[in-house]
Amino acid sequence: MDLLFPFQEYWWFYAGFTGFVLLLLTLDLGVFHKEAHAVSYREAGIWSAVWIALALAFNALFYFYSSWKFAQIGLADAEGEARRVALEFLSGYLIEKSLSIDNIFVFILIFGYFAIPQKYQHRVLFFGIIGALVFRALFVAIGAALMQFHWVIYLFGGFLILTGLKMAFAQEKEMDLSDNLAMKLFKKILPATHDLHGSKFLVKINGIRHATPLLLALIFVEISDIIFAVDSVPAIFAITKEPLIVFTSNVFAILGLRSLFFLLAGSSDKFHLLKYGLAVVLVFVGLKMVWLNDAFGGKFPISWSLGIILGTIALFMLLSVLFPEKKKANSG
Repeated sequence: MDLLFPFQEYWWFYAGFTGFVLLLLTLDLGVFHKEAHAVSYREAGIWSAVWIALALAFNALFYFYSSWKFAQIGLADAEGEARRVALEFLSGYLIEKSLSIDNIFVFILIFGYFAIPQKYQHRVLFFGIIGALVFRALFVAIGAALMQFHWVIYLFGGFLILTGLKMAFAQEKEMDLSDNLAMKLFKKILPATHDLHGSKFLVKINGIRHATPLLLALIFVEISDIIFAVDSVPAIFAITKEPLIVFTSNVFAILGLRSLFFLLAGSSDKFHLLKYGLAVVLVFVGLKMVWLNDAFGGKFPISWSLGIILGTIALFMLLSVLFPEKKKANSG
């Protein structure tokens, strides 16, 4: 598989991009969110706009750099190729952003179960996102290595189709974290307290270190993100074979996940049909891998992919608003 941005040649880009992300995270927690506080809807909206603007600015710079680089190496239709990779980044970012909405609903359940006050939720998500970035980098590296084998494309595609069908038709179950295997194993390693101790993840009680509800919530946030990444990383590989695009689009979507959480946390029930839209997207990108790319001479048009993904998400969000979920009547 010939890559336009091989790691051996672009290791400096990965290093610089990672340093830039770490700088953003340092400013986020060390300056803008130094004091624990409940994130308001207005603040979440502003930060969501900031993260989206950063992603779009990066995409514009990526386009201009690609156009220049492709012209330098004498690539045929350098402008068209630059436009294509920029649209691939945008499509990957949109897929990751859309699928992350489903993960946000899981975060809401986790915070509710452990009774985490709103003013500490940003801290949990901040450290959760640092862990998510590490695991995404690992998943992207594994995915890039596996994509060298053509049969893996069909394996990923089939997995995405099955995941989409399961999302659409499987019955939702109540999350019971008390009976979770990870919870039981963790409590055998480290005792836990049910009481909050400010913003601390660990606290000493009678000389013994205990995990606080914040740490338990963080562990489950990480577990849910790992499960979520199993779907999202192959989905972006359906759009592009370039690990650099998969990694950067993933990172920008994850960076905006916290602000998106606080923006949607109070209105999660308003988008009750969105999961069906996400299911359609997963089935589409799965079909793109196993059939559509071959049917269109090796590459399904990226502009069509972007339009289908954006249109599907917008349609099901609109349907959710037009046909609100009926509240269950209280019995007795």
